[in-house]
Amino acid sequence: MNHSNHNHSDNLDMILIDVMQVVFSFLFLLALFAYFFAVKTSNRRHKQWPVSRTIFWILGICCIGAAILSPIQMMSHSNFVAHMVIHFLIGMLAPLFIVCSAPMTLFLRTIHVKQARRLTRLLKGRLNKLILNPIVTLLLNIGGLWLLYTSPLFSMMSQYHFLHWFIHVHLFIAGYLFTLSIIYIEPIPHKYSFAFRSIVLLIALAGHGILSKYLYAYPPHGVMKDQAEIGGYFMFYAGDMVDVILIYMLCHQWFRASRSRATSTIKVDNV
Repeated sequence: MNHSNHNHSDNLDMILIDVMQVVFSFLFLLALFAYFFAVKTSNRRHKQWPVSRTIFWILGICCIGAAILSPIQMMSHSNFVAHMVIHFLIGMLAPLFIVCSAPMTLFLRTIHVKQARRLTRLLKGRLNKLILNPIVTLLLNIGGLWLLYTSPLFSMMSQYHFLHWFIHVHLFIAGYLFTLSIIYIEPIPHKYSFAFRSIVLLIALAGHGILSKYLYAYPPHGVMKDQAEIGGYFMFYAGDMVDVILIYMLCHQWFRASRSRATSTIKVDNV
């Protein structure tokens, strides 16, 4: 009887996984089509949308698709290294690509002027100011990772599929909001100084690096030591790769802003 119930539960899990994969496949195709349609609409009204931003969008969607729809998704339930690969794709690489594709800017260029003004007023609201505060995004991103790997949440992921998907969605949203709050590519109504964002980024780098070393020394419950060591290595060095890109982009924006202010000052002095 128990064996029959167990088989029935396994069948339901497989059906749920198949349904979720179909849903996500549809959403990915919809996201690609919507972006292409928005680019075509924007190009008719404004100057040409940069091809590089479209490429970034495709890369971001492909990262999420590779993490969720490929065999690595099934492997992640029992393989910690596979889980870390998904964590990297969804929580770090995909958010960086999506932010660089500037979907909100494209959307504002696509919709009617009155609707764009309404949306801009909404973006200037207090809630958006709170959500995009670098301290808040730091807690959601790095704080969420510490909570996941140092609590029973990680072991519960393999038992409850809805929790598994929820955590994946959280990883992406937290990574996206953090990246958005550090490098200003999209229109950000409530901007913070470069110095403040640099400090927050350094704290995030330290928190992520310390966590990877902690996982190397103290594997989560149910994770074999050799997998924890490889996963910790991957988390540390793959994370460093994205972190270097973030540092470069932030410093580049800082340099350009400083040069622009210096040029404006020189012009005023000459007058």
